[in-house]
Amino acid sequence: MLRSPRSDAVSAIPCLPFSLAYLMTLTLLLDLDDTLLGNSMDSFIPAYLQSLSSYLEPYIPPENLVPALLAGTQAMLDDNTPEKTLKDTFDQVFFPELGIGEDDYSERFERFYQEEFKKLQPLTQVHPEAINTIEEAIMRGYNLAIATNPLFPRTAIIQRLEWAGLSPEMFPFQLIPSYEIFHFAKPNPAFFTETLACLGWPSGPVVMVGDDFEHDIAPSRLLGLGNYWITAERQEHWEGTDVSAGYGKIDGLITWIDSIPKDALLPDFDRLETMLAVLRATPAVVKKFCRQFEPANWDEHPQPGEWNYTEIMCHLRDVDKEVNIPRIQQVLNQNNPFLPGIDSDKWAEERLYYCQSGPQALSDFINSRIELLNLLDSLEDADWRRPANHAIFGPTNLKELVSIIVGHDQLHVQQAYKIIGGISHQIEP
Repeated sequence: MLRSPRSDAVSAIPCLPFSLAYLMTLTLLLDLDDTLLGNSMDSFIPAYLQSLSSYLEPYIPPENLVPALLAGTQAMLDDNTPEKTLKDTFDQVFFPELGIGEDDYSERFERFYQEEFKKLQPLTQVHPEAINTIEEAIMRGYNLAIATNPLFPRTAIIQRLEWAGLSPEMFPFQLIPSYEIFHFAKPNPAFFTETLACLGWPSGPVVMVGDDFEHDIAPSRLLGLGNYWITAERQEHWEGTDVSAGYGKIDGLITWIDSIPKDALLPDFDRLETMLAVLRATPAVVKKFCRQFEPANWDEHPQPGEWNYTEIMCHLRDVDKEVNIPRIQQVLNQNNPFLPGIDSDKWAEERLYYCQSGPQALSDFINSRIELLNLLDSLEDADWRRPANHAIFGPTNLKELVSIIVGHDQLHVQQAYKIIGGISHQIEP
């Protein structure tokens, strides 16, 4: 059972009653290409590469540009670390491959997306049934997040949404990922947890909707999310008969949702793959939340007596460094060790968190979290079952201890999300 997200709280998080699941808002994670927009990547990507190569040919030979683009894209797909955005990862490969400076060419790339990218629109098709489905979802009050692979700049994704008849100016998508702000790409499970964390870890059912089995459906099923596969008919590698897994055309999505018990679509965060993906997403998302902070924003309290952003970052840093990492090491290196209870909440006052540097605390937290992830990423199945005796919880094991860290992460991401909402009514999606 997942314990309380407080570091060493005694109470357990109760299972959600079936009836309450119907009262919570459903969240739809929506792929874009060949889901909301008719756009075959087999045709679009070659045309895109040709257009970009032609536009930049006076400056960069096409025979050099395309390999560098592909190398940068592969680096984004492979990246599994939370400290860099996908753009950072791409730029660190792409520009050195070409032997050019980013500052010298970034303006030319921006002009390409302003002037030339729109000429690719005839390769795509509007799906009126997708528009109708989104309108129905809005009427029902669903949370709507675009879940396209964030391998493009934001302008390229916004333009494709406009080609689909789903302009963000008209449709209230709560999140639109792009390579400037995201840290993980599909099919990395951390893409999906980063998406949910960016939404403030909404309670209630979650459904991933997409056409690509390997990038949309398989990883979302691995994480215990509901999923709806945009396909005309069930195909051979559709393995499950789980009630939370549906398939069909986009105009069948709402009908399918209505046929499913809503508690069957509640995410399962007790799976190892999910837990690791949550832990990986947390530092990425709390860094994203404050990317446009003014210095004073770090110290703003959402309500009297509630922690500000600096205090949250200090808390996450110290709990990882002084509680989570030492406990994991103790369980791995000792036989059924005794783990004393630790009241880390009082550290905020004792250690004068409000006087510390929020940006430095965030940087230190990211480093500590990478250290923690390095410990967990190397574990064998038997390691997760290693026992311990907790002063408050009693007999436990490493997997349950990590599940407590996951719940603790989610609690403080929600807390950070609330602070961001108080600072700005419209965060950059």
